[in-house]
Amino acid sequence: MRILVVEDDSILADGLRVGLGMAGFTADVVSCLEDARAALAGAEYRALVLDLMLPDGSGLELLRELRAGRAGLPVLLLTARDQVEDRVAGLDAGADDYLGKPFDLDELAARLRALSRRSDGRAAAQIAHAGLELDPGTRSAAFNGQPLKLSRREFAVLQALAERPGRVLAKSDLEDRLYGWDEEVESNAVEVHIHHLRAKLGRDFIETLRGIGYRLRPEETSPSRSASASS
Repeated sequence: MRILVVEDDSILADGLRVGLGMAGFTADVVSCLEDARAALAGAEYRALVLDLMLPDGSGLELLRELRAGRAGLPVLLLTARDQVEDRVAGLDAGADDYLGKPFDLDELAARLRALSRRSDGRAAAQIAHAGLELDPGTRSAAFNGQPLKLSRREFAVLQALAERPGRVLAKSDLEDRLYGWDEEVESNAVEVHIHHLRAKLGRDFIETLRGIGYRLRPEETSPSRSASASS
C-alpha cells in the first residue's frame, strides 16, 4: 500500500518512512505543501498522512484543494494541534481521520488500514478470495486453510490484486504500489514476484492479460492448489 506522508520534522519523517515500511506500507515523504502537490500530481496513492503546520502553509489548504477538486483520496491528519476545535476543523474540512502527536505507530498503521478498507468498500479486516485469506494487520496469509510463507513484496502484490479481484493491474501499477522514490526497481521485479506467487498458489490463480496486466482468476473458476498442481 503506497501512501504519501507530508511531515516537515525530518527525524519524525524518517521514523514514519521506516516504521510504516516495517508495517507493510510504502511511504513517500515530503516536507512542504509544494512538494506534496507535485507528488500527488505524479503518482497514485492509497492514502495521505498530512501534518497541519508546514513551512509554506497549513495542511488544511491542501486538504481543501483536494476536496474542492472532488478527490476522494483518504486523508489522515497527523498533528500536534490536538484540541477539540482543531479536530473538528480538520474533520469538517474533509479529513477522514485525525491523530494527535505524540502517537503510537501501530495505531497509525491500523487507522491507515481502516481507511483503505473503507475506500475499497470493505467492512472486514481480512481479505478472502477463492480459498485465499489475507490479514493485512498481521501480514499473514493462508490458502485452502494452509499457511503461506510470503515475502513482504509478495504479500503486497497479492494484497493489491485481492483487494479488487476483478480489476486488472498493469505492471506499472504494481511497481507503484511496491516501490517508493528511493528504491531501485529491477526491470523484471514484478514478473519475479508473480512467478513466486504462482509457485505457491497454482499457476492459474493469477491471470496474465497480455499487454494489459494481471488479475486474480474469478472466484467461481479459481482452481484449488491441488487441482493446479495436478494439471
